[in-house]
Amino acid sequence: MNIDILIHAKWIIPVEPKETVYENYALAIKNDKIVALSNSEDARRKFIAKEELFLENHALIPGLVNAHTHAAMSLFRGLANDLPLMDWLNNHIWPAEKKWVSADFVKDGTELAIAEMIRSGTTCFNDMYFFPDSTAEICANIGMRVVIGLIVIDVPTSWASSSDECLVKGEFVHDAYKHNPLISTAFAPHAPYTVSDDSLKRIMVLAEELDIPIHMHIHETTDEIEKSINQYGKRPLERLSDLGLLSSRLIAVHMTQLEKNEIEELKKTRVNVAHCPESNLKLASGFCPVGKLQKNNINVCIGTDGAASNNDLDMLGEMHTSALLAKGVANDCTCSDAHTTLKMATLNGAKALGLSESIGSLKKGKQADIVAIDLNQIETIPLYDPLSQIIYAADRRQISDVWIAGKRLLDNKKLTTLKYKQLIEKLILWEKKIKE
Repeated sequence: MNIDILIHAKWIIPVEPKETVYENYALAIKNDKIVALSNSEDARRKFIAKEELFLENHALIPGLVNAHTHAAMSLFRGLANDLPLMDWLNNHIWPAEKKWVSADFVKDGTELAIAEMIRSGTTCFNDMYFFPDSTAEICANIGMRVVIGLIVIDVPTSWASSSDECLVKGEFVHDAYKHNPLISTAFAPHAPYTVSDDSLKRIMVLAEELDIPIHMHIHETTDEIEKSINQYGKRPLERLSDLGLLSSRLIAVHMTQLEKNEIEELKKTRVNVAHCPESNLKLASGFCPVGKLQKNNINVCIGTDGAASNNDLDMLGEMHTSALLAKGVANDCTCSDAHTTLKMATLNGAKALGLSESIGSLKKGKQADIVAIDLNQIETIPLYDPLSQIIYAADRRQISDVWIAGKRLLDNKKLTTLKYKQLIEKLILWEKKIKE
């Protein structure tokens, strides 16, 4: 059988079947899809490949799915550190956004974010930011898989003057990219405290009509809970439940403030939770009870949040932090083991985004979104368990190659669809402008 690429690797960790590690295996790609996984010797007999790679010290894993980002905010990386969330937002980030955010800002910031994400193994990200049309344009040009958040917020912004205008513009973005195989959309109401009941009701109806997810910050801080009780007489989740918003369509981001009855409600309504451990830690927002959610079979995925609050978009590092934090919060060293953590960062993220039929695992018929990690490095030797080393010891600089839909976007650590030097030059100009 003629194929495009045959990749031989020391290990392949497919996520499906669960808790599986193949040794001395090969992965066959034709066009944009995986057509087979098999023993390397058998694969060489069966396939005639245009390109054949031998990664003798590498593990192949599915492309990582970053379930929550604000990509363009990479241009604000390090702008305001060591501050509580509302101080950080109200007195630093929102004023900076008011001054600087534009279509060009979003294009350049997104380009920076994608470069970082590809270099650290992310092949799909779920974004929430202004000028989503600009984010989509950059992703299409680079060949990055993305779920574009159709941002909705009641206050005027440089993108739209009202929530009504957000929805009109959002539908236009959805229609413009609905036939692009790498670009999906989700409604992205910012948070319960910035979006009214009427807007949320409209979003729910439109999301049903377009059959797309809803992506929202929920229960991020104690301050959010207190304000909701003062304004509505109820906690945000109860308010959203009363509006009919809790369903498998919803991706609830952060969820650091949860009570027992709320976890039961999440289980019943099959809400997805996007856990952002490093951002929550840095802003001291609280701890998502990942262990309790997993015991209740709630789909938990992993996101980095934006580089303005993290301060990186490194999903390999996020998996490490997520696994350790979950154990500490649960007081259970078996919580979020290595296989579970990799699944959170791949298949669980794909499921939350409605993309699990096409990405999230290395399986015949799925899109060829693949990451190669060189484990023959000081940081990961000696090596007794490749997945354990990936989750607990590996560094993103060990990622050598990345494919999205069968196209190699990182080739031996070099970006193939981005011009590195020109990007750095643009970013230095932004740094100078923002500093001044």
